[in-house]
Amino acid sequence: MDQIFPYTEIAQEFFALLRAWHENGKNEEIWQKLRLVIAHSQEVYVSLKVNQSPFNVGLSIEIGEFNATQIQELIQRHGLNWSEAEIEKLKGMIDGHPYLLRTALYQIAKGNLTLEQFLKIAPTEEGLFGDFLYHYLLVLEDDQLLKTAMQQVIESDVPVKIDSVQAFKLRSMGLIESKGNEVQSLCNLYRLYFQEHLSD
Repeated sequence: MDQIFPYTEIAQEFFALLRAWHENGKNEEIWQKLRLVIAHSQEVYVSLKVNQSPFNVGLSIEIGEFNATQIQELIQRHGLNWSEAEIEKLKGMIDGHPYLLRTALYQIAKGNLTLEQFLKIAPTEEGLFGDFLYHYLLVLEDDQLLKTAMQQVIESDVPVKIDSVQAFKLRSMGLIESKGNEVQSLCNLYRLYFQEHLSD
């Protein structure tokens, strides 16, 4: 769905179609055999009428950050026997972000790099997430208000208050997390990368 969101007109029609299929399942037996699973990593910005949105029906499941127990289990599933200090170093860079964790642990378990090498290059273009981070950099550089808000976040070691609209957008992109009415960078990787790469 993330690939469709930028194309508002297509998105509105496509999402209305999905909703119509869902509604058909309530009344027609043949449509009850259709199951829809909609996955997206960003918030829905497309303006949809309530009765045309597929996002307000069915069961919504939000996948959040992994907790300490889940991180430990994921490390073990990758066959890594790490000390608590090593686990804390990893968490210190990417916290409990599922994609970042899985990617890093897979590469380390395959012997492509060590934990220390990963930590050294993670927030750089040479790191595993260079392309991933560059995509976000382009989005931020293209929107001055969003860029300014992100700069406020990464310049502080403690949660900060930023404009609500920009906070919503940055949170929807997965770059920040809320701490009450304030926000902070989702993980140290983002803070370090954007401190280095966001131009004034």
